[in-house]
Amino acid sequence: MTKVDYRLNPIIDGSLRDVGNLAELAGIAARNGATIIQYRDKDASTREMILQAKAIREALAGTGVPLLVNDRIDVALAAEVEGVHIGRDDMAPEIARRLLGPDAIIGLTVKNEADADTAIAAPIDYACIGGVFDTLSKKNADAPVGIDGFSALSQRIAAARPNMPLGAIAGIDAERAGEVVRAGADGVAAIASIFRAPDVAVATSELRSAVDAALEARGK
Repeated sequence: MTKVDYRLNPIIDGSLRDVGNLAELAGIAARNGATIIQYRDKDASTREMILQAKAIREALAGTGVPLLVNDRIDVALAAEVEGVHIGRDDMAPEIARRLLGPDAIIGLTVKNEADADTAIAAPIDYACIGGVFDTLSKKNADAPVGIDGFSALSQRIAAARPNMPLGAIAGIDAERAGEVVRAGADGVAAIASIFRAPDVAVATSELRSAVDAALEARGK
């Protein structure tokens, strides 16, 4: 499976259209420290998502930053992006792998021990645990797992798959990045702390620097 640099995963959410052009936002993030980009859109039509994913892919050209589509394997295939991020209610990872092939990047959301066990056994390239903290970027039926919950889930997965990157998501900014990395994260996913900051480029760079510093302190 593909080696993934998951240090910083800005999520380009459809709700950010009030901030600016999604492809342009993705390009800014990619040029200022993002290591992987995810496009998520719960309201757009399939046709709109394919066009948007292609536009983001073009904005990332030459940066070396891969693009994943959230949930939608069909959109990822049609837009010819590098992979998908899926959750417990989406297509099974085994089927996604069969459809996308061995070189695609597949990420999985982990919210509890059952999800962690699925991640251990699944043909995925990384797992993202959370939400760790409260967030306004997405309505979550599940309560935040918190730092202790994150630590327990990350240890459970890392014990079985020590080389698979583990991300943390929800409510994470530059100030909290060190906390989640110390708890076992190899990187973070973020929306508001990057794209709703006064300066997207600066926010991206600061969050990446915080993650890098925490990883270095942890000896990674």
